[in-house]
Amino acid sequence: MSEERRKILEMLASGKITAQEADRLLDALEGAPATAPSTAVATATRPAPKYLRVIVDANDREDGPVHINIRVPVMLLRAGVRLASFIPPSAQLKINDELRKNGVDMDVSQIKPENLNEIIDHLTDLSIDIDQEQEDVKVRIFAE
Repeated sequence: MSEERRKILEMLASGKITAQEADRLLDALEGAPATAPSTAVATATRPAPKYLRVIVDANDREDGPVHINIRVPVMLLRAGVRLASFIPPSAQLKINDELRKNGVDMDVSQIKPENLNEIIDHLTDLSIDIDQEQEDVKVRIFAE
């Protein structure tokens, strides 16, 4: 048994990664050359994000301080993408048109459940901070 394979199994046994993550890492090891150092083990130590967090702090001139703290489970994102696959093509065209009218150039037919894992893997690197000094608004979007 290779050192990398043993480390993956140890992480699985200790609960640091899920069985699905271990399976993906083992698959990646099989596809990698035997002499190449494995980066899959190094990236597996960071847990997969469970939530997408949106925090808004603002000071409205009329209503005073506004604090919004939204925590969206990643599983809800997964369910939403699966449901999007049931949207009829004619409705997808209408949605795409409305999105473009509002400045979002996106094709909802390209959102596929099989692509979601890759997006979720990259959520750990997501961190967006928006400061608007004129409006006294601070927005933070990140994965945890």
